[in-house]
Amino acid sequence: MLFLDELPEFGRGVLEVLRQPMEEGRITLSRAAGSVTYPSRCMVVVALNPCPCGHFGQAGRRCTCGEAEIARYLRRISGPLLDRIDLQVEVGAVPFDKLTEEAGERSADIRARVVRALTLQRERLASIGSECNAHLSRKQVGELCALSEEGRAFLRMAFDSLSLSARSYDRLCKVARTIADLEGAADIGVPHLAEAVRYRALDRKYWQRGR
Repeated sequence: MLFLDELPEFGRGVLEVLRQPMEEGRITLSRAAGSVTYPSRCMVVVALNPCPCGHFGQAGRRCTCGEAEIARYLRRISGPLLDRIDLQVEVGAVPFDKLTEEAGERSADIRARVVRALTLQRERLASIGSECNAHLSRKQVGELCALSEEGRAFLRMAFDSLSLSARSYDRLCKVARTIADLEGAADIGVPHLAEAVRYRALDRKYWQRGR
């Protein structure tokens, strides 16, 4: 796992180098004497504030940043890099009363559900030599993440309203397939696609403002 905190604070050149390993699971280093390719598949986790002061869009908080300042901050993350981040989740400030509440679902129960989903994926993907939905190729997405007419109509509406890229289509289908696996569902339904779209928080909110 590679964790990058305060993502926009990294140099843009450094971030753009991540595009190949995130997409292909390998990285090529080129020098005068030649080039070498290394395996580099990992889970990339990033965190960022919605604006430089960190309060934009937060209930009860006053953002002190101007429109142009927020736009410059968000434009440090390129569209192609953003497309490669499958799950974009907005985490708001935690109210004081929530801090003293008991924890929700037990970690052991969550782990059991994840293990069941991984078992389903491995059984489905065994014939193509893969282990999880995230590693499916474009062709395999079409074969193994088939959508109903209703599902395609929903995604078409989402693409029109959010101006999503072609790369986002494959990633949304893979995320929806995983959500269906977590529920033990044989087919991808509209609720699974809707949840996958909700995980495009930057596309839906901050990123559109930054553009």
